[in-house]
Amino acid sequence: MARATLHSFTKKLDVTDLRWMPEQGFSIGRLRIELLSGLTVALALVPEAVAFAFVAGVHPLVGLYAAFIVGLITALIGGRPGMISGATGALAVVMVALVAQHGVEYLFATVVLMGLIQVFAGVMQWGKFIRLVPHPVMLGFVNGLAIVIFLAQMSQFKVPGTMVDTGHGMGGGEWLSGQPLYLMLALVAATMAIIWIMPRITRIIPAPLAGIGIVAGVVIFTGMEVPRVGDLASIQGGLPTFHIPMVPLNWETFEIILPYAIILAAIGLIESLLTLNLVSDLTNTRGGASQECIAQGVANTVTGFFGGMGGCAMIGQSMINVKSGGRTRVAGIAAAVFLLLFILIGAPVIELIPLAALVGVMFMVVIGTFAWNSLTILLKVPPMDAFVILLVTVVTVMEDLAVAVVVGVIVSALAYAWNNARRIHARTEITAEGTKVYRIQGPLFFGSSDGFAELFDVQNDPAEVIVDFADSRVVDQSALQAIEAMAAKYEEAGKRLQLRHLSRDCHRLLTKAGHLMVDSDDDPEYELAVNYQVRTGILGAH
Repeated sequence: MARATLHSFTKKLDVTDLRWMPEQGFSIGRLRIELLSGLTVALALVPEAVAFAFVAGVHPLVGLYAAFIVGLITALIGGRPGMISGATGALAVVMVALVAQHGVEYLFATVVLMGLIQVFAGVMQWGKFIRLVPHPVMLGFVNGLAIVIFLAQMSQFKVPGTMVDTGHGMGGGEWLSGQPLYLMLALVAATMAIIWIMPRITRIIPAPLAGIGIVAGVVIFTGMEVPRVGDLASIQGGLPTFHIPMVPLNWETFEIILPYAIILAAIGLIESLLTLNLVSDLTNTRGGASQECIAQGVANTVTGFFGGMGGCAMIGQSMINVKSGGRTRVAGIAAAVFLLLFILIGAPVIELIPLAALVGVMFMVVIGTFAWNSLTILLKVPPMDAFVILLVTVVTVMEDLAVAVVVGVIVSALAYAWNNARRIHARTEITAEGTKVYRIQGPLFFGSSDGFAELFDVQNDPAEVIVDFADSRVVDQSALQAIEAMAAKYEEAGKRLQLRHLSRDCHRLLTKAGHLMVDSDDDPEYELAVNYQVRTGILGAH
């Protein structure tokens, strides 16, 4: 089955799927937009990758290499052209404990195993289950992530060099104050203003790139003393080299890295697939969830062998790319290539860029990401949906994205089950022959099985009883067990029970218990069931 699924995936992954250029075809103008968008994203990736490397407790180049390799591979074969991937904070906060206890080599081995797990999930087409995430959870996700992106920028308002290793990543540090703080805020505001005004003047240059370029030019020309990219760490380095993780190849190592690999794989896929859905909504195009799972897995497996910390989709940088006009794989590839050029030859220039310009870009991302309409609909939607939006937002900020999404889906599912459990009821009537008919309405499943049992009056019912499921559906094993238990009670009371309008699969399962007397003439002609049985020869056998 896995081989057939993989064949199906590779068959779909053809040249037309890669979307190197939009449907309207190639043009110099489109190529310019894609390349400039990629440059803008690359500039925004630098401080993020360095910061997340600090969070994970590894060298900045480990984060930068991950951003380059993961970004390049997912841009080439991912399921969502225009989406940006790289080192992320959601993964870094999980990695820090592993690095602190066992060292960076175990992290590389974990990233390799994480990638293999993600590839397996893609081959099995588990990415489709992201469709089960309800809309209130998506709203909570984007709101929580917008807040997380905002809070992540606060570290840039601290005096460079004052942050220390807390044992759980870099933390602490002295806040800017006085004139340095005011100057930083002014540059952030100026960047945001340029990004807001630029599209009204010209769209030749992406607004975020214009904001970074203008503010950086003013700061460098005037020699302002403000925090710059180089104050975080030097990004100068060489090409990533192949490196087999130096860990013992034994069962003990596997026991150490497996739990981390599973958690990282889950977090990475959840964040990537939710980002895929968000970008798809913004661009009115569809993405391939399972293809994205495989791409993320391949990217992380390769990254682990080249000294990277692994990664997943980045909603902030993806939003920058979309807002800058990036729609194809060219933008993502360009971002990765530019990032590598920064590491190899452009570090002296990139390190001069003021952090305020990049913070201003990310603040505009926050404004564009937050679902502001969710604030107005909280009082209009059902109370449970409003609660889920707020819950997922809070858990995303307090814990992490994966936990928030899982919690939101569970709460939504329980609320749905509870609402449907209350829908079960029955209308009763007595026929001319003295038979009592229960017409069941509402779904019968694990949540409504107890309510189903309470509908019947076994002791006072006549000798002939009919249960009609025309307006109901038997959903699961709990429902079948509830019907069987009710039939047993009528049998013990010496009464005859008939079931009507059950689908034939339920009919077969129930009659195996030997309690039920069902006249086949009473069963409905369900088109799907009948057609299936005709095709498989079941009806012909009778």
